[in-house]
Amino acid sequence: MIPSPLRLRLDSDALTANWRTLAAMSGSAACGAAVKADGYGLGARDVVRRLAGAGCRDFFVATWREALALAEEDVAVSVLHGVRDADLPAALAARNVRPVLSSVQQIRRWREAGGGACDVMVDTGMNRLGIRPEDVAAGLLDGLGIETLMSHLASADEDVPLNALQCERFAALRGRTGARRMSLANSAGIGLGADYAFDLTRPGIALYGGVPSPAFEGRIAQVVTPQAQILQRRLVPAGQGVGYNLTWTATADTEIAILNLGYADGYLRCFSGRGLARSADGVALPVVGRVSMDLTAIDVGAAPDLAEGDWVTIAYDLPATSAVSGLSQYELITGLGARFDRIWD
Repeated sequence: MIPSPLRLRLDSDALTANWRTLAAMSGSAACGAAVKADGYGLGARDVVRRLAGAGCRDFFVATWREALALAEEDVAVSVLHGVRDADLPAALAARNVRPVLSSVQQIRRWREAGGGACDVMVDTGMNRLGIRPEDVAAGLLDGLGIETLMSHLASADEDVPLNALQCERFAALRGRTGARRMSLANSAGIGLGADYAFDLTRPGIALYGGVPSPAFEGRIAQVVTPQAQILQRRLVPAGQGVGYNLTWTATADTEIAILNLGYADGYLRCFSGRGLARSADGVALPVVGRVSMDLTAIDVGAAPDLAEGDWVTIAYDLPATSAVSGLSQYELITGLGARFDRIWD
């Protein structure tokens, strides 16, 4: 296969260190891992293998297609979007995979199909997926083989009263079902403290280098580092511009490098005039002009030895890049496109 002019350097040690940090912050609760969206874009199978090797035992995906892609990994997988009619044949045949049932209809569907072990999502205030606490009290779950009773925090990354209210509502369900475990906290929820951990935590973004709240600052390592190859180096004379609509104009003769990188790869137009690359020896190389679909220009005047075919590193620390771009850390990592080769170190 022809190597791509784009690559993601993925740090195995940082990934597993982040999981161990989150596991320690989870206290006595088990620490799982959300690997939906193909492991937040890094490759779910590669992520699962590394985290399973570090001791992780519980993994979460969104759909049955994602779950079946992990069938060879011999790990426990929960499917967060439950089970549709179209999913039933695969769901009933799957080994070590459970639906997270989140509606009355899904629960009936699973019962009538003779389904076995499952997880259940209860809505405690997010008004997204989940049955009502009143449904639990009415006996909707009676007789189900529930492994994990779950809920999801709406605003765990903010200091708001709803966090404690959701925790209280969820805690009130303890002992009301036959569930073996209870699980509430996502990444940011872990940072809210021991009361939110229950029996199992479900981190996602923090595993991959995201910092969802101040509780994680200085504790989470960067996992993903994009790199791009230089297609061309050129001199832009003073007074001339670069890229679509010539949004940047050289105030003096300026050496420019054109990178094989653009918004089709997830490096979006918001980085125009705001993004940054670095040479192998750390020299800062600012983005100039407008980011286009496949190309980005950088000022390489401070790096006279950079030439066609050389690689530069794109500044992509998730919290800092989120602050520059205005995009969420989730968008930044899951948006990195398929044209990147993914290389684990």
